[in-house]
Amino acid sequence: MIEVTQIRLKVNHSDSELKQALFKKLNILPDEGIKWKIFKCSIDARKKGAIGVRLIYTIHVDAGSNEQSILSKIKNKTARIVQKKIFNAPIRSHTKLEKRPIIVGSGPCGYFAALYLARSGKKPIVVERGKEAGPRARDVTRFWREGGQANPESNVQFGEGGAGTFSDGKLYTGIKDKDGAVRMVLEELANHGAPDNILVKGKPHIGTDKLIKVLRSIRNEIINLGGTIKFQTRVDNIIKRSGKIIGIITSEGKEILSDNIILAVGHSARDTFSMLLENGVSMESKPFSIGARIEHPQKMIDKSLYGDLSGHQKLGAAPYKFVRHQNKKGSRSCYSFCMCPGGLVVAASSEPGHTVTNGMSSYARADANANSGFMVEIFPSDFDNPDDPLSGVNFQRKWERKAFLLGGPKGHAPAQLLGDFMKNTPSSSLGEVTPSYRPGVVLTDLRECLPEYVIKTMQNAVQRVSNQISGFDRKDAILTAAETRSSSPLRINRKSSYQSPSIEGLYPAGEGAGYAGGILSAAVDGLRVAEAVNINIESSL
Repeated sequence: MIEVTQIRLKVNHSDSELKQALFKKLNILPDEGIKWKIFKCSIDARKKGAIGVRLIYTIHVDAGSNEQSILSKIKNKTARIVQKKIFNAPIRSHTKLEKRPIIVGSGPCGYFAALYLARSGKKPIVVERGKEAGPRARDVTRFWREGGQANPESNVQFGEGGAGTFSDGKLYTGIKDKDGAVRMVLEELANHGAPDNILVKGKPHIGTDKLIKVLRSIRNEIINLGGTIKFQTRVDNIIKRSGKIIGIITSEGKEILSDNIILAVGHSARDTFSMLLENGVSMESKPFSIGARIEHPQKMIDKSLYGDLSGHQKLGAAPYKFVRHQNKKGSRSCYSFCMCPGGLVVAASSEPGHTVTNGMSSYARADANANSGFMVEIFPSDFDNPDDPLSGVNFQRKWERKAFLLGGPKGHAPAQLLGDFMKNTPSSSLGEVTPSYRPGVVLTDLRECLPEYVIKTMQNAVQRVSNQISGFDRKDAILTAAETRSSSPLRINRKSSYQSPSIEGLYPAGEGAGYAGGILSAAVDGLRVAEAVNINIESSL
């Protein structure tokens, strides 16, 4: 197969113009009998408007036995022969296992690990503390509508699909697809009901509304292949003997025995982290980020990034991304996180008495505001006791609690207009931008719920970001706090075998263990860990 990259066309191009551009790149005539398909399409908006915005295509060409002949005619380096990477098919055994593998958590990491093991005939048991997606969504929307205290077992963090269920559903990652796992995840999501365009878009997303249906389909396949999924079942302890895992104890007091347990618990399973540490599981604190969620009118962002092409059907709601490294030695970087075009700012706490923000979008990305995490680096040296693996958790809790006390018992979140934020002045009234956070916000001064060095880093970055995104510094943009769950505050250590160095047969995985960041990378890690588990089981038979 020939892969042709960097085919740049105007947004309003026709199908025939794409075909002509491809054949020009290949330096062949249109009647030379090749088959081709779009592999990837990205948007380049570095230059704005109809003159500058371009669609960038990667095309896969099947030229049969003529591949080398065609390549010899090409006078540029944008074409090459590639082989499709296919993730290793599971080794399938028909031997009945005395102890089935256990997966703790049903987020993308847990579900893709379960899917792989189910297809290998291992009949995995998935243990999930929260509810399945439908009832969970009803609990979450009730909390957003009525406010009050978060349900510690059914919320934005816990339940089927993990934290990614209530997000923008981004399906892109910075990790390399070295073994075909990234492509496999995308193809499986499409097979289970995600829009087919996730296989083509440069920055695909699925949206909360469609993701819930996909989760239901994956769940059904796992069960149909002999797997078991236990919802509303928290793991309260592990059972070990002579340095090896032999099972778990659930919140119902039941023991489930297994020699192979995957920990896919997500980045907010704080009580689980504590339990594992008490059991001697090796872990360490690590850097993460905190900040606030910032909202602007989506139409303003569209105009800033796409110019006179804003609103074009092929472009959709514009996303943005920024990273700002401060010039002074020892200063902190800040960046955009989980940017949600046409989305909402949502209450994402998993503990009563704490306030946490996050962003989400539906597939249509049709809401009035754009929002993004406005995040600042945090290091273990910022913690009271950096040597304590749970010190990052305590740091998060400190600022989440402050945010809750500012917002009040109804569950409102503290918010501030950007103009007031820049002047260190409490806000008292809104401008044109209406905050989307529900059940509501309390206008205040975010210095009361974020560290001073975080505030100053954000303030120093605003003007520089505005040079990239016109209008980013508008005075009535809304900041809502506290955004603390950018990633896991700790890493559960593992060896090259994916097993814990402390307990044989225990496999830390995904975002909660510190090995992924987002839906796609977490699912990929789940596949790779499941492959290791499957090989371990097969070698013991």
